[in-house]
This record gives sequence, C-alpha cells and structure tokens, in this order.
Amino acid sequence: MDKSQYSRRDRMIQEKRHDTYRERGKWPEPTVCSECGSLFQDGRWSWNKPTKEANKVVCPACQRIADNCPAGYVEIRGGFFERHREELLNLIRREEELEKGEHPMERIISIVDEENHTLVTTTGVHIAGRIGKVLSRACQGNLSIQYGDDEKSIRVYWSR
Repeated sequence: MDKSQYSRRDRMIQEKRHDTYRERGKWPEPTVCSECGSLFQDGRWSWNKPTKEANKVVCPACQRIADNCPAGYVEIRGGFFERHREELLNLIRREEELEKGEHPMERIISIVDEENHTLVTTTGVHIAGRIGKVLSRACQGNLSIQYGDDEKSIRVYWSR
C-alpha cells in the first residue's frame, strides 16, 4: 500500500497572517505622505522633496503611529539603565535618527516608563532590533530578541 493513503487529513491549517500596514502593491509614483512628508518614488520611501503633482496618502509608519499599533517593542530593565537613563535615551534617539534617515518607515512611536521597565515602541522591526543591539554594544548587558511567528513583529529585551 502507498503511504500517501495514510496521510492525516485532520491537521490544522495555518491561515496566512494579515498585516494591515503592509503595502498591497506599489503606490502610484510619486506619492507623498500628508503627515510626515516622506516621498514614495522609485519603489521606496525617502525624504526627497516631492513634486507638486505627487499623490497624497498617509504612509504606513504614520498610520501605525496614529493607530498606536507597534511592530516592535523594546523592553529595557535594570539599575544601570536607571543610573544612565538620559545618556541611554539619547543613544536610542540618535539610533532612531540614523535609521529614519535611511528608512523613513522605521521610527519610534513612544518611550514610556512602566512599573518596572521602560518600553520603547517602534513602527518597524529593524529599528527595534537596532536599538537593542546598540544598547548591547555600548553597555553590554543581556539582550534577547524574539520575532513573531510572521516575522512582522519583534520583541527585544535588554537589561543590565
């Protein structure tokens, strides 16, 4: 008998995850974000100057910020962070400026002090990972990075 006869037919089928903020095709070019002024041209978002006849939309990063729907979470804990808070927040903001300069869709949504940690939320996974890595490089400590099942979300934990 053929083994294919015995294949299971009752297994769970994984549905494709739907990312509301993922572009479903190319924007018409040129397109400018009415909120931040970023420009979609030549297949990517940049900070170039838009032409007057550019289409207007709200870019995915601004939409995430408006909806408060982060793709990245960076959880920062420990006495070292508390003692060097301003320096490390400046380091984080500088890292955002560098990343955002190259990739306008990668931004910090918020930096919030919670009960026993500080939480940085981001519009993209790359900037969250980059923040964790810059903290680890600059100050050592413990770094853990966990991607979501769909790799469209990330949780970064840093402590020292």
